Amino acid sequence: MSTFNVPKREEVSSNNQAFFDNLEKAVGFVPNLFATYAHSENALGNYLSLSNAKTSLKAKEKEVVNLAVSEVNNCIYCLSAHTAIGKMNGFTDDQILELRAGRASFDDKLDALARLSRNITEKRGATDQNILDNFFEAGWTKENLIDTIVLVGDKTISNYLHRTTQVPVDFPIAKSLEAVEA
Repeated sequence: MSTFNVPKREEVSSNNQAFFDNLEKAVGFVPNLFATYAHSENALGNYLSLSNAKTSLKAKEKEVVNLAVSEVNNCIYCLSAHTAIGKMNGFTDDQILELRAGRASFDDKLDALARLSRNITEKRGATDQNILDNFFEAGWTKENLIDTIVLVGDKTISNYLHRTTQVPVDFPIAKSLEAVEA
């Protein structure tokens, strides 16, 4: 059980209250993991700046990375959130499961991105050369590579925050790959 409370709006600084208000408007609620960042005066704003920064990756491509990384890092919060977001971006349930496993048989370019994201995360940045070569052969650029690495870092931060705090998941719970594949 978590020893971390999920702070309410009135329990955070006025600076963080403004972020809560913006999240409420944009998402309809303040996700528990974002609220948890507000235990710090600066972390929520810093994290939102990173996760909302401009990138060469489209929203759907970002979800490929988010799902692959969150699966490797075994973060049920992020897997649940990004399963919902992946569906909003047009992925089917079966496609989301594939992406979580680090592959995409339904799209060669997304397959290269999923494999790269999984490999970078598993190998802590010591990417296999054949995975990297395949990424570029699929049509990705050096800019896309750098942006993918930044996104791997972004998602790893949230994965680690949840794995450490274990705040309640406020999205429909994603099933484990083992349960689905059994």
